[in-house]
Amino acid sequence: MTPLIISVLAFLGVSALVGVLATVLKDDTNRTADRLDTLIGKRKKDDESTNILKKSAFENDKQSLLGMLTPNMPSMHRIMIQADCHIKLSTLFGIGMVLGLLGTSLSWVAGVKIYFAPMLGFVMFLVPFAWLLNKRRSRLSRFAGQLPDALELVARALRAGHSLAAGMHVVAEEMPSPISDEFHRVYEEQNLGIPIEDALKGMCERVPNLDLRFFVTSVLIQRQTGGDLSEILDKIGYVIRERFRILGQVQALTAEGRLSGIILIALPFGLFLMMLHIKPDYVEKLWTHPLGVKMSVVALIMQLVGAVVIKKIVSIKV
Repeated sequence: MTPLIISVLAFLGVSALVGVLATVLKDDTNRTADRLDTLIGKRKKDDESTNILKKSAFENDKQSLLGMLTPNMPSMHRIMIQADCHIKLSTLFGIGMVLGLLGTSLSWVAGVKIYFAPMLGFVMFLVPFAWLLNKRRSRLSRFAGQLPDALELVARALRAGHSLAAGMHVVAEEMPSPISDEFHRVYEEQNLGIPIEDALKGMCERVPNLDLRFFVTSVLIQRQTGGDLSEILDKIGYVIRERFRILGQVQALTAEGRLSGIILIALPFGLFLMMLHIKPDYVEKLWTHPLGVKMSVVALIMQLVGAVVIKKIVSIKV
């Protein structure tokens, strides 16, 4: 590889990295500028209640072709809402494309085999989406951990003589994010005239949590039949805490099985990639010889069966 090609690839890599950083930091800069304009009076602060109505109307009116073809699959827009991600989907896709190009270029410069470069580029392309899914998982996990305290806080507010909406406002004021954000949105929606039942159902759609559905279902039943809602919420909070305690014990007992499953599933693929890089002619029989093709297909099927069996063994519902 000539020095000119190396210089061009290095320039493209640095330019791509600078572009990614500029794209990520652009939203924060615009947000800071808007906040400063609001403080000095150049820009009026938007009413959050009005924004909720505008956003809901826009989301209901817009439906993509992919959403119509796959109605049971969670949309990327909903995943980004659940992850509380303020980056546009097009921006996230652009970052993935830049990282994929950067990974392919760097692997080529490093002298990696030509058939490895697209694989590394594809892995780099998936990095932003993996970050998004991890952010969503972390946020939902924190919400689940905060839910028992929130229910007990609402129960105390009900015993003090406050309404359910006032109790949810206390949660929004006293507790940290993300549960404060969701309860604050429900409080603002019911202030705008939306029935609290519909607002709670909307929160269940934004936060796919089974314990939250228990809470919403109990509220809906209590508003129709009556009863002591504070006692119901205390019992739900107690059940949630016990489930978390038992779930922690189950995860500790199945940790060895889950680790063994990860190693056993990843070991054949890792060994294959290592041998493909060190001695390609040693493993090329797996796709050039008819017997090798049959062995590869059987091995992949057995890997899938083993993964499903291990998943069934270590997955215990609590």
